Amino acid sequence: MIYFNNVSKVYNDDLVVLDNINLTITQGEFVSVVGHSGAGKTTLMKMILADEKPTEGTVFFESSNIHSLKNVDLTNLRRRIGVVFQDYKLLSNKTAYENISFAMEAVGKTDEEISSDVPHVLELVDLSHRIFHFPHQMSGGEKQRLAIARAIINQPELIIADEPTGNLDPVNTKEIVQILKKINDLGTTIILTTHNPRVIDFLSKRVVTMEKGKIIRDDKDGKGAI
Repeated sequence: MIYFNNVSKVYNDDLVVLDNINLTITQGEFVSVVGHSGAGKTTLMKMILADEKPTEGTVFFESSNIHSLKNVDLTNLRRRIGVVFQDYKLLSNKTAYENISFAMEAVGKTDEEISSDVPHVLELVDLSHRIFHFPHQMSGGEKQRLAIARAIINQPELIIADEPTGNLDPVNTKEIVQILKKINDLGTTIILTTHNPRVIDFLSKRVVTMEKGKIIRDDKDGKGAI
């Protein structure tokens, strides 16, 4: 599904952020990318979204070279990807329902589809009781569950979760990981970046370890990898 072929990213001719990355992620996998701050995790994720361009090498989404796509094709590709951020990036002046419906409106969904699908996705993330609450009325864990609901509402094939538990306590961290596992069990590919060993141990899924822009380990069962 995702293929990195000899991908490097260099800034100002001397700052190497990614160093000859070769990585394959197949449909339906749950892959955690781990490493210290500055290891290259976020840059790797940005490559998939075409927010960063390789200095060398190619990144493929299925058979498409992401960085050679025309704008319209790139827009269509990004619609197949949902993104969850550490800082939620919710619309503060909109309720939970409105945050999700806004994402549906952006891709042309009808009012009927919105009124049908939003309650279902909020139920999936155990947030039905917050449907008409604003983000400032929610806890950090609830905000992240809402962010996940927004990311999956248009049924993407891939979810990129960039440090989604970075601001959460252990209880909320476990709840978020359980939701992501549930989404993966339904067939969605998930790429998670984290520096939290509890997340890795709880998942017991594939772990790719990065250091100074390189992949130094790729463990099928990542329990205890960090």
